[in-house]
Amino acid sequence: MGWQKIMNEELNPLADTVDVAATRLSICRAQLYKEVAAGRLKVRKAGRRTLVERSEQQRWLSALPVKSAAD
Repeated sequence: MGWQKIMNEELNPLADTVDVAATRLSICRAQLYKEVAAGRLKVRKAGRRTLVERSEQQRWLSALPVKSAAD
């Protein structure tokens, strides 16, 4: 079994790269980095890699304002 199949079927990553996290959150990389700079989204560093924990992605998304019907 190839490593890609293992990653897709058997592992549930705890964190994503910036590109993957931005895609999952439906924002661009630049917006993700703006959120990091503003302190609203926390990232971790593993060497040169920047990782965004999945739980942090969920926390950030849940903290966004809810659009009301009147908006």
